[in-house]
Amino acid sequence: MTSGAERVLETLRRSGGEACSGAGLSERLQVSRSQIWKHVETLRAKGYGIEGAPGGGYRLVSVPDRLYPGEILAGLPTRWMAREIRYFETIDSTNRVGFDLAREGAAHGTAVIAEGQSAGRGRLGRSFYSPPHRNLYTSVVLRPSLSASQAATVILAAAIAVAETVAASLASRDAVEIKWPNDVLLDGLKTSGILMELSAEATRVGFLILGIGVNLNQDRDGFPAEFRSLATSLAAHCGRSVDRVDFTRRLFVTLEDVLDVHAEQGWEALRPRFQEFFHMVGRRIRVSDLAAGEIAGVCRGIDPDGALRLERDDGARIRVLAGDVTIVKDGADRP
Repeated sequence: MTSGAERVLETLRRSGGEACSGAGLSERLQVSRSQIWKHVETLRAKGYGIEGAPGGGYRLVSVPDRLYPGEILAGLPTRWMAREIRYFETIDSTNRVGFDLAREGAAHGTAVIAEGQSAGRGRLGRSFYSPPHRNLYTSVVLRPSLSASQAATVILAAAIAVAETVAASLASRDAVEIKWPNDVLLDGLKTSGILMELSAEATRVGFLILGIGVNLNQDRDGFPAEFRSLATSLAAHCGRSVDRVDFTRRLFVTLEDVLDVHAEQGWEALRPRFQEFFHMVGRRIRVSDLAAGEIAGVCRGIDPDGALRLERDDGARIRVLAGDVTIVKDGADRP
């Protein structure tokens, strides 16, 4: 969208539904009336409903279900989070683009948003199902002052932000759960995954890319067959469609809040908010650990550095720094 079209849209938005004459828009924006018409046509091509009639002016009557930067920024009160947004109709991976932007010097808080991904990425090399125009796929460039060893708790902080944003959309928070280290569940089904990648300079973090995917309006029948029994969406859970722009704004606000707390007070200040959604303690789990293979036992909590504490069947207590968790429930495994 051109900057001129954005100015026309902002003027129409501020009119509160009243018609704005072409002459008035031309005078206010200091462009010709023919240029105003071109900007209006640009907006219409992007899905904006704009009524117009000779002598009657232009009136904004509807906005498209698209995560356009202008729509998100119009009501976004953050200080640094997502003040710059790179928007794509479709790309391979928001994390890949975010990583490239960070290497080119993108500012702290720069967000990448895509309507769809052709090669969405999850943890441990998995793919993330990313159909267009239904969900939220975003990656944020972060430049925290952290040692590499402290970075692991950033993904836990991000999980708090997602869980709280999801919970705020529901009548009850009871169904929302964080599964260590990067999934948010609704009634035990995955609705969000988080992927963090970093570039380190010696022992310090150079930058982090925090990728977040949230299933918002995906029909459960539309998931690939292998995911249908494991995943859900916010709309499928609550029985109504979700305003994707509103959800995205609220997520960015909450994400800024938790990351500010993390930067100023450390992970321990966020632990109570994490524990509100962390229901794994005391439950039997299996962990496929990259270093130790598969380990089974009972979850005993999270260490200050973000590691998972596990008590094996032989009574030994171990720390898991990375791995894929399966929760064992009622004799069945639930990944």
